[in-house]
Amino acid sequence: MQIIDIAIAPMGVEHLEDAVRLSRQSGWPHRPEDWRLALALSDGFVAITASGKVAGTILLTSYGRDCATINMVIVDESMRGRGLGRRLMEAAMALAGDRPLRLVATADGLPLYERLGFRETGTIVQHQGIAVAIAAPQNIQVANAADLSSILDLDRQAYGADRTSLIRKLADVGQYAVIRRDSQISAFAAVRSFGRGDVIGPVVAANLDDAKSLVSHFISSRTGAFLRVDTGIETGLAPWLTDLGLAPVGGGIAMARPAIILPATPAVTTFALANQALG
Repeated sequence: MQIIDIAIAPMGVEHLEDAVRLSRQSGWPHRPEDWRLALALSDGFVAITASGKVAGTILLTSYGRDCATINMVIVDESMRGRGLGRRLMEAAMALAGDRPLRLVATADGLPLYERLGFRETGTIVQHQGIAVAIAAPQNIQVANAADLSSILDLDRQAYGADRTSLIRKLADVGQYAVIRRDSQISAFAAVRSFGRGDVIGPVVAANLDDAKSLVSHFISSRTGAFLRVDTGIETGLAPWLTDLGLAPVGGGIAMARPAIILPATPAVTTFALANQALG
């Protein structure tokens, strides 16, 4: 089949079954519910063959005009080597316009992203495993609806973009926990169902100890459950997660176009991502 026989079209809910098939083919854990949430936050494209088969996917998750993440870039293994990945990327980049772009690259995708002007900004490590019994920290509180504006502000400081759509969606489908000091929220974390179990993130805090407390809060309430945390190698969270039995099982290269410029000494840091797709 020649590449001319494959069209790039907007992605809709009617493509979700094929999208799940492709992500499973790639060894990714996404359930239909995970794809549905990602699509609700995003615009997407699919590559469709002349026979109507979905041969590739891509999502563009925009955070206002501040930036966008490109994610769920998958090409059917039987269709690789035909330029589909580049065509999907070009469609997403055209839709993004002048927004700065971020993504987490697999080893296979890295050369293409570099050719398209993306540059490495860090390394993401995926940790997962069965939650062991640990003591619940005493400095954590369950968030309430009135806390959402403070959570949004902290996330904006850490991520460098207004992610209102994502933060509000996570409140709908998951739970938030916070640390309060002097009646002010100084750190937060979220948990939600994802893949084989639950994913913890984002985790935003001023220091590593607070980040550990927030993660510990969710682990302590989920003994025996399957958990996942995606963290930047530079945060220092990874060795502690390994010690708790959440083993490193892969990850990717964080990339941006153009390069991200954050404060040299940020007030708060993102210690764990919502997941690799959403940042």
